[in-house]
Amino acid sequence: MRVLYVDAVGPFGGASRSLFEAVQALTTAGHVEAYFAMQRGTAQEFYGRLATDLIATRGLTRFDNTRVSHYQGVRWLVLLREIFHFPYTLLAMWRAKRCWRSVDLIHVNEVIDIIPGLVAKALFRAPMVVHVRSLQWTNMRALRTRWVNARLRRSAAAVIAINENTRASLPADLDVDIIQNSFTPKKAMQPDPQLLRRLDGLRQDSLKVGFVGNLHAAKGLFELLEAVSILRRQGRDVECLVVGGVTIPDRGLKAWALARAGLAQNIQAEVEQRVKTLGVADSFHLLGHTTDIQTVYERLDVLAFPSYFDAPGRPVFEAAFSGVPSIVCVERPYPDTLVAGETGLTVPPRDPAALAAAIRHFADDRAEVRRMGDNARRLAVENFVPAKNAAKLLAVYQRVLGGQARPLTQPRPLD
Repeated sequence: MRVLYVDAVGPFGGASRSLFEAVQALTTAGHVEAYFAMQRGTAQEFYGRLATDLIATRGLTRFDNTRVSHYQGVRWLVLLREIFHFPYTLLAMWRAKRCWRSVDLIHVNEVIDIIPGLVAKALFRAPMVVHVRSLQWTNMRALRTRWVNARLRRSAAAVIAINENTRASLPADLDVDIIQNSFTPKKAMQPDPQLLRRLDGLRQDSLKVGFVGNLHAAKGLFELLEAVSILRRQGRDVECLVVGGVTIPDRGLKAWALARAGLAQNIQAEVEQRVKTLGVADSFHLLGHTTDIQTVYERLDVLAFPSYFDAPGRPVFEAAFSGVPSIVCVERPYPDTLVAGETGLTVPPRDPAALAAAIRHFADDRAEVRRMGDNARRLAVENFVPAKNAAKLLAVYQRVLGGQARPLTQPRPLD
C-alpha cells in the first residue's frame, strides 16, 4: 500500500525516530511504499533511507494543544509562525499531489501536525490515520480542545496513542488504538572515538545518570543539574551524562523576540554557564549529539527523564533494553511504560530535591539498579520491539482500508 507520512518537525528526535522505526519495519517487509511530506531538518536524512519519494519544505503548519505547551499568554504569538508556514504547507501538499497523484492512506505522525494532514486528505481524498504522541490538554471548555477532538472524530479514520498515559488524555468515547513506540538496540558501525574517550574517562565507581534529549528548558535539565549539585554536597559520587543539543538555533531578531516573550527553549549556553557556577564540571558532562546512542545506554546505571510533560519519554524504554531503570517526572504512570518501584522511580516535576533523593536511592543501593534494570528490560522486550508494533500498525492500516489498498508499484528489497 502507498502511504503518505506527514511530519512537521524537522529535527530528528523522539517522534521522528519512532516513525522511522515503524516505517523501516513495514517497508523492509514489503508491506508499505512510503512517501514523506515533511519540514526540512535532520530527519530528512533518515526518512530518505526509507522513502520511495520525499518532499521537504521550509515549514508545515502545526497546532499545539498539548498539556504543557498549549497556547496561553505570550505563547499565542507562536501562531504567527504557523500562519507564516501555511503557504509552504499548501505548496508542499500540492507538489505531493502533482508528483504522486494518489496514495492509499495518509499517516499524520503527531496530532499537532493535523492541519497539513487535513490539507493532504482534501487533496488526495484518502483516509487519514493520526498518531497522538503527547499528552493533550483536556480542558473541554476551550474551543481549541473541542476543535481538535472534533477533527479526530470526523476526519481521522483511526487514532493511535503511544501509551496508556497518552490515551488517557483523549476523550473516553474516542476509539483509540494503543501502539507503543519501538527501538532497535544497535551500536554504530563506526564508533565515535571522541565519545568513547569521554566515556572511558568517567570515574569507575560513580553512579552514571543519563539524560537523552534536546536541550530544552521543559526537559528539566536545570532541575537535574541542581540535583547533581545537591548530591555532590551530600558526598555522593554521581556523574551525569547529557546526550543531545539544540534543535534549530535561534539567531538575530527571532532569538531576541523569543527570549523577551519567555518562549526560548534552547538553553545550552545557560546550562554550560550554570555548570561552571555550581562547580560541577567534573560531574555534569555535556556530550552533545551522537549517532551511537546504544554505546551510551550501555554505560549508564540510571536514566533521568525529569521533563515537565508528565509522561515517560522515549529514552525511558530505549535505555530499558540495556537494563537501565529510569527516574521519571510523571504523576500517574501506567504499567505499559513504567511500573513505579519496579522498573524505575517517579518524582514530581520541577523538584530538584526529590530528583536528588531518587538518584541517591540508586547510588546507595546498587542492587536496586540491577533489580529494576532487569524488570525494565523485560518490560521493553514485551512492549517496544519494532516487529511487534509494526504488525499492530499494519493491522490498523488494513482495517482502515478494508482490503482496498493498491499493490506496490515495485517490491522493496530487504536491507
